[in-house]
Order: sequence, then C-alpha cells, then structure tokens
Amino acid sequence: MVAHCSVGLLAGWSSGVLASAAEAPVILVVGDSLSAEYGLKAGDGWVALLQKRLDDQKKPHRVVNASISGDTTAGGRSRLPTALRTHKPAIVVIELGGNDALRGLPLASTRDNLVAMAQAAQAAGAKVIVVGMQVPPNYGSAYARDFEGLFATVARDVKAGFVPFLLKGVADRPDAMDWFQPDRIHPLAKAHPQMLDNVWPALKPLL
Repeated sequence: MVAHCSVGLLAGWSSGVLASAAEAPVILVVGDSLSAEYGLKAGDGWVALLQKRLDDQKKPHRVVNASISGDTTAGGRSRLPTALRTHKPAIVVIELGGNDALRGLPLASTRDNLVAMAQAAQAAGAKVIVVGMQVPPNYGSAYARDFEGLFATVARDVKAGFVPFLLKGVADRPDAMDWFQPDRIHPLAKAHPQMLDNVWPALKPLL
C-alpha cells in the first residue's frame, strides 16, 4: 500500500514538473554564430547565460536557442514558421543580419526578411526584439551607416523591442581584439556577459 502511494505520488510529482516546464513561457532566440556559442564551451554563450539569469531571478521563462552559425536573415525567415509552431514562444529575439553583410547581400533584402520574421512572430502571438549589428569601417561609411540604421528602422516599423548593438562594450572598446577569438569575428567567453547585458534592457520589460 505504501509502495503504491509512493509510486503514485512520484508519478504525480513528475507529471506536474513536466506540465510546469511545458507551460513555462518560451523565449525563442533565432540568431547566428554570435548566439550559437561558436568556438565556446557549452553554457558560456549569452543565451545560456540568459537562462541562468532568469533562473536566478525566479522568472518562469524557458529559453530555446534556435541559432545556427552562418545563418542569414533569409535562412532565419525560412525556418521561423516551424520554430513558432514547435515552441509557441511568448518572446522572439531576432539576432540575424551580420552574415548578410559579410556576404554582401542587398540591404533591402535583409530589411524585408527581418520585417517578415517580426511580423510572423507577432502574428503567432509573440513579442519581438530586434537585435542590431554593426560592420567594421572598411565596409565604407555609407554602407556601415545604412546597415546599422536598418535594424532601428525595422524595430520602429513593426513596433518591436530594440537592442542597438549586440557587441556594444566589446567591439568598440580600445582593447577589442583581446575580446575576440583568433578569427576576430567571434567574441570570447568573457564578452558574453556584456552581450547579455546589452540585450537585457530590451528583454526585461517583456517578461
């Protein structure tokens, strides 16, 4: 009798935990290598640090990292519908566009893809954050200015949250090269807490 009760209680507790996890609001991060822990030990990236911060602050949210190294806004746009159906997120963080610039893709296409992603997420009932990116000066001042500006334009047009520059305090510091991996593109683990701090002000009000 006691054994049966214990098993029953355990089963009930387990199902309750599973139900609770399933009901936790999901924060879906759709990004590229900057969010996919490229070159880092698992758990060192800013997305993993976000889950830890949420847990430490007793927030119920569950972070799903749907980031893929090398992804473009076109790639993110094509795979977002499946991610929305699968995870039913409450919040979608879009961190894409850097690889568009590296490949020299038209800025209009990048902008259109970001708008489409934001609108699809909003149509699915999610709040959206657009994460901005910048390119080095060697791309030309006009291109760099237009590229940086398109993220703010998208966020304004779709009424989304906005992070001006994911790498603020990392790429723009005097000793920036000491904060990047040898490829000079991907930040070291020590940079990711700052990257999280850059995202947090836009994310916190949505929790």
